[in-house]
Amino acid sequence: MYLSQEEKEKIFTKHGKSKTDTGSAEGQIALFTYRIAHLTNHLKANHKDYNTERSLVMLVGKRRSLLDYLMKKDILRYRAIIKELGLRK
Repeated sequence: MYLSQEEKEKIFTKHGKSKTDTGSAEGQIALFTYRIAHLTNHLKANHKDYNTERSLVMLVGKRRSLLDYLMKKDILRYRAIIKELGLRK
């Protein structure tokens, strides 16, 4: 699989509070961003894979809703995660 346990722990250690803190909004947003990048690269090579395209759109929506939640809850954490991940908004 493209996402091993070690890579997940690395993502959550970097963006969450610890490697076992999988529920924080920052950790989930970082994980979704990693998965979105992987699916985007897959779709560049396989442009007719509509199931993956649908999964990508749903994943982007989940990330957007988490970012909206974080913006309402704590604007400083929102700005920090946007800057760290290099997202546009």
